[in-house]
Amino acid sequence: MEQVEQLLDLLENRFNKNKVKRTPIKWTDVKEKLTAASQDKLKSLLAMEESGGEPDVVWQNKKNGTYMFVDCALESPKGRRSLCFDPDALESRKEHKPKGSAKGLAADMGIRLLTEEEYFKLQELGAFDLKTSSWLETPSAVRALGGAIFGDRRYDRTFIYHNGAESYYASRGFRGLLEI
Repeated sequence: MEQVEQLLDLLENRFNKNKVKRTPIKWTDVKEKLTAASQDKLKSLLAMEESGGEPDVVWQNKKNGTYMFVDCALESPKGRRSLCFDPDALESRKEHKPKGSAKGLAADMGIRLLTEEEYFKLQELGAFDLKTSSWLETPSAVRALGGAIFGDRRYDRTFIYHNGAESYYASRGFRGLLEI
């Protein structure tokens, strides 16, 4: 219980610090959702925090009233780098395998990768991934051909690129999203 209270305090402080970036959302409403959330959702938020993601609520789904917590660390979370794209890519590597995959770790954490659209939307709130890059949810047609997409920000604009899904780099991680 103490760990939950510490997490809520940390999230509230971050929320108040970053409030100019988001559309009007009240912390009291967010806290109400958090306190009613399942233990699994809170564990996912804690995993986002512990892996360096600095999650913050940035959007609200107007259709169902849920809040979107997204990794808002300036660079791709340190605890989630050097990963290939998905478990299939990890399995396909015969040597020099990374420690895991972005999609596999996201599933273990109970979160999902950002879509290309969400990544562009996040970049409107600030300048993220200036030195790193982040794997993104990849269209099935691209993945079927062995590829995966990732994004970063350079020269004051957001770029989306492609790579082989089995590739991994010390500067590439992933940003997650959790809906509560």
